[in-house]
Amino acid sequence: MPAKTPCQLQQQAASLLAPVQNPPETHNPPTARLAIGQQLELDITDIAFGGEGVARVEDFVLFIPFVAPGDRIRAEVTELKKQFGRARLLELLTPSQHRVEPVCPHFGKCGGCQYQHLDYSLQLQIKQRQVRDHFVRIGGFVDPPVAATVPCPQPYHYRNRIMVRSQWNGSAKRLIVGFLRQDGRLVEEIDECAIAEPELNRQLKEIHKNPPHKGGIKVTLRAMPDDWVLPRDSFFQNNYFLLPKLVETVRERLRLSGSRFLIDAYCGVGFFAIELADLVEKFAGVEIDQMAIRAARENAVKRNIVNGDFVIAPTEDWLPDLLKRFQRDQTTVILDPPRVGCVPEAIDQLRAERPAQIIYVSCHPATLARDLKRLCADDLYRLEHVVPHDMFPQTQHVECVADLRLN
Repeated sequence: MPAKTPCQLQQQAASLLAPVQNPPETHNPPTARLAIGQQLELDITDIAFGGEGVARVEDFVLFIPFVAPGDRIRAEVTELKKQFGRARLLELLTPSQHRVEPVCPHFGKCGGCQYQHLDYSLQLQIKQRQVRDHFVRIGGFVDPPVAATVPCPQPYHYRNRIMVRSQWNGSAKRLIVGFLRQDGRLVEEIDECAIAEPELNRQLKEIHKNPPHKGGIKVTLRAMPDDWVLPRDSFFQNNYFLLPKLVETVRERLRLSGSRFLIDAYCGVGFFAIELADLVEKFAGVEIDQMAIRAARENAVKRNIVNGDFVIAPTEDWLPDLLKRFQRDQTTVILDPPRVGCVPEAIDQLRAERPAQIIYVSCHPATLARDLKRLCADDLYRLEHVVPHDMFPQTQHVECVADLRLN
């Protein structure tokens, strides 16, 4: 059989990721014929958010980890709920052509990565489709303008921060250090992490030489940026290699708005405010982390940034005052909250004060879609553009930049 062209492979990948039409309902639901421990031959049709593969028994969905769209597998049912079930891979009968050999020997046991067995181009397509699905299903957007996922120039050895755990291994009678297993109960011992920067793997070797004195201790390893003041426990983006592209996207969305003023909410060490300061007349940043705000002020001084200031406070406490400080129809607000998203008070304040543009940066598409639904309610704001960035290659996670404009 002749080899398929890249175009043909791309078309096949797109077809594998297309939404699956539910078959007609049956009078005998599949759950009545399924049982825990039952073995089945299944075709994997999709990858769900969270990284598990999707298979169907008639209209009943089974989730199976570490499979690829296009796989035919033998699996064992491990869990049955009313609406879905789970199974584990027993045998790969016919592998998908989008499979690749995982780099890490711990893949499949360690819970840190979900996609190492997938071709990187397919990972990018999956993430774009999942972001779009969240905006439709959770956000209620009919045709969300989700761009192609921006790839990471270094899909391995990119993470600048990891957290390892210690655990007593009773059978081996020794303390082990590593990451939680994908089943979440035990620690998988790790000597080297394939997605961590080399500096972190050096630190990991030191931890193995001098482990914590007991189990249950978490240790954070971090490679600090060269040109930013960053307290050890303050937030910073975890991928230095794709960070310039993320900044480029946010700069372009701010530039297109023509805003003269900028509010950087959840500003951390002032990263976005300082990177964008040259595009606006005045800016203000707000952050609850006191150490981070002190660092933000130092970072601004180091770069001779004098057209803004930083406030130590919860965002929802100071946002109304900051919004009143600037001309609202000339103001952009950047939101870069934790994974849980914005508190409802902050959403209500933005809707009440109505800045001209909101740029929302998020590492969790579900909470992003939820918050944007509230911001856009009653057509107050419109969703102009969404750009996913693969800040987390080989994993289920994706960073998004969403641009909202006042109607």
